[in-house]
Amino acid sequence: MSTTITSPDNDAQSADRRGGGGIVDAPPRIASLQGARWRWKKLLSRPVKATVLAVPLIYFLPKLSLFYAVCGIYDVARNRPITRDLLSKYFLGNGVFTWVMSPFNICLDILALPYRNKGIYQLEDLPKPCQQELNQVLEAAVSGNLVKLLEEKVGNESRAMFFFKWYGDNVETDLQIPAFHDEYKYVKTIGVSVFRKRESTSKHFGFTRASFRVLYNINDIHGRGAHIVVGSTDHYWSENKLFIFDDTLLHQSFNESDESRYCMFIDIVRPSPVPSIMALVMRVIHGLSRRFNWIFYKRWKLIRP
Repeated sequence: MSTTITSPDNDAQSADRRGGGGIVDAPPRIASLQGARWRWKKLLSRPVKATVLAVPLIYFLPKLSLFYAVCGIYDVARNRPITRDLLSKYFLGNGVFTWVMSPFNICLDILALPYRNKGIYQLEDLPKPCQQELNQVLEAAVSGNLVKLLEEKVGNESRAMFFFKWYGDNVETDLQIPAFHDEYKYVKTIGVSVFRKRESTSKHFGFTRASFRVLYNINDIHGRGAHIVVGSTDHYWSENKLFIFDDTLLHQSFNESDESRYCMFIDIVRPSPVPSIMALVMRVIHGLSRRFNWIFYKRWKLIRP
């Protein structure tokens, strides 16, 4: 057996490498194992919590539990591809509220027939009056130089949200864009989300199919760093500024570029033979959202324009 004699200088150098002789950093392999253990612990905690909640429900309300299981399976199966991550997020993560709303959303799907839910839409798929309203709003945003007007208000925020209309009600602002406050049959919410460079959302679901989401990236984006992923569709703002989809599908927005991204989001009444019922549902959601919208936008800085 050999013994290595270390000089004081070598001790000092060794201490410097370990962080100055104070707290010793874990070797990369140990740190990696600790991270993996934490991820597994977090992953396992979801099924445990779900089991604690599910067992009493199945025992005391078996028919209701079966009903929700069937509705949830149908609802989540609309997403592509179907992965373990998708199922985990839908049934155990931030999609739980979408699952709770699934029977209601399925009823809306039926009421909308013969307008089949395509998931992702082109402008031409929408009724002519809806197209006209959207064109009016988008033209007003471009001609009104909206990006320049909002730049000063964003300041140093990495992620900001502006509203001009919220479920049919106008939001008072300092910015004068009259078209945003017109009365519309289809357009019910008008806002702008701003991502500074290298900012993205997590994967998430919307919760109602009474409306569809229209996104329009106002500023010019160079390259493919800014995009939105909905299922197996990856939409790049540099290639097409307009994107329309059912936001109860799992989606995620990215800005991996070195430029800011200004994206309008517009909620429209879902096309159907009974638009008045869809609009009524949106009014009900508007009433509820006064108390709960902080849940959906808690990671955003909400700014009054």
